[in-house]
Order: sequence, then structure tokens, then C-alpha cells
Amino acid sequence: MIVKNLKIFSQNVCKNSIIINTILETQNQFDILLIQEPPWSEICKIPSSLNCDGKPFMSTCHHPNWIAFARSPSNSRDFPRTITYVNICISSLHFLFHNDIFNHRDINLISFSNNDICHYILNVYSDSSHSALKYLKDTEVNINNVLIMTGDFNICNNLWDPSFQFHSSISDDLIMIADSFDLALSSPTNPSPTRFSDTTGESNSIIDLMFLRHGSAELNNHTILSRSRLSSNHAPLSINIPIFEEVVHSLNFTIPSKSDRELAFIKDIISNFKSLDTSNINNSVKLERLINQLGSIVEQSWTKNAKKSRITKHSKQWWTESCSRALETYRSTRS
Repeated sequence: MIVKNLKIFSQNVCKNSIIINTILETQNQFDILLIQEPPWSEICKIPSSLNCDGKPFMSTCHHPNWIAFARSPSNSRDFPRTITYVNICISSLHFLFHNDIFNHRDINLISFSNNDICHYILNVYSDSSHSALKYLKDTEVNINNVLIMTGDFNICNNLWDPSFQFHSSISDDLIMIADSFDLALSSPTNPSPTRFSDTTGESNSIIDLMFLRHGSAELNNHTILSRSRLSSNHAPLSINIPIFEEVVHSLNFTIPSKSDRELAFIKDIISNFKSLDTSNINNSVKLERLINQLGSIVEQSWTKNAKKSRITKHSKQWWTESCSRALETYRSTRS
């Protein structure tokens, strides 16, 4: 498969696992998903020397067709509020997560290589106190080739929302930060609100923004996908960014739910888990070795049982018109 454009999707999912799982399952036409406010919850218990019941392992939503990039939390109040998913079809572009450059829960910076040049993509969530913007303003970095900065900036301003009559100083900081990366504010091809209020009497607003490279042909060419917001109160943004042509792998590996392959996959894992020696785990080195073995067992079982298929523009998705009708009914009745 020859890739000439990166198709990018950005949305605040309001910590809703149903929304993000639906996006991961249905938006395969996109190459990169930039998500703000992803859900985090307890997945399982892991062995702990301090708690006989085990230590809670917290994580967010994952999907075999997407590679997730997120900052590791330092404590239970430090869960990332930005996460980036890269379609496995373009993994040969060598994507990297750069926590070494920006170490903040609300900032997600990834890079990829194209034509021997390193390019950056910046995913931002700015809360009501704008801690991410203050961090970016105070952090000196020297990075070039930032293609895009986008996200939920939580700023109402007449620069991008004609219905809003005021100008705020924090918006000046945002423009200055964008300019430091050689980025300019992009105007959508279909101007419309990006955040829809659930409060009676409160107006819809434009707070989800996109900044693209100064002078690029893509500037003022992104789209607001109002009808694709699912049950989020934020509309997604999308943009196609041209890159140098790359030949990438176009195979997909899946295990259909409730299939013989899934049963064989689970059977292999259980059988191999039972064969592991867990009788003498008395230090962190042995525990880490066991965890690596568990990971290898799952990976090998997946490779053995997964179904290989080639992804094309004709590949089918499970989301249908009946799903859309059901969603519209839920939006109007909340039941």
C-alpha cells in the first residue's frame, strides 16, 4: 500500500469508553487518532508485596488494529488526558512517543520518519486552568517540523468564534505557542460549533482547534465532523496531510469474537500460563521475568491464532445506518 496522505482525526471523548471503543472499531479510514480526555479504569489486579489482593492495574481502551501512545501515570491522580492511536497499517513510519521532550499529562507528542525527515504531531488538552498551555509557554524546546497541533483548548475567543464577543489573554499565549512551532490557526472548511452544550440557555462554542504549518497548502482545510461526535459533546476534527510517498504494510490481524480462533487463543494462553513456574517469586527481577513471559505467551498465541486479512478501501466496518439511527434516538431521549 502506498501512503501519500496522513488522515488525522481528533476528538475529546469525555472519558467515555463506549465512544473511544466505537472510534477504534469504526474509524479505520484514518491513520492517526488524537484523543483528549480518554477513560481510565481498573483492568485487573497485579501481584503486590504490599497487598495480598494485588495492586490495581489501570489502563485505557486498546484495539489490536491500533498502537496506543500515552504517558505512564506517576500516581492515581496523574492519568494522561491525551492519548494518540496510530493505525498498524502505517507502523513502518517508525512512530515514537516523546515524553522526554514534554512530560505533562495533557500533552502528547509523537514523531514519525518520512523521507528521512523526523516530523512531529502534537495532541493537547487544556483544562479550565490551562495548565498545559502554561507548561508549553514555560518550557523551552528546539524541535522542527511540527506538522500539526490540535486538541481541546477550552478557550472561547472571537479570533475563531465570531459569535463570541470577547478576547482573552490566554488566547494570546496559545497563538504565541503555535507561532513558536511555526504553526498558524486553521479555519475549517465548514464553520460550526465544536462543543455542544447540554445546559439550557448556554450557547454552543468553538474550543476545539487545529494549528497547521505556516504557508502550507492544507492550512484552512480541516473539517468539523459534527455528525460523527457520537454521544460526546465535542465534534471531531479531521485533516489530510500530504507526505512523501511511502510503501507500507497493509495487512490486518484479528480474532473474531466468539469464533473457533478465539477459543483456541484462550485455550493456548491458559495452557501455557499453567506451565509457568510461579513458586519462587521472591524479588523484583524474578517478577519482571515472569511478566515478560506472560507477555510473550499472549503475543505468540495471538500470532498463532489471528486471522490475516488485507485492508483495502472496500473493507467492511460493523457500523451501519441502523447504528446511526439508534445513536440519534439515544441523543434525543438519553435512553
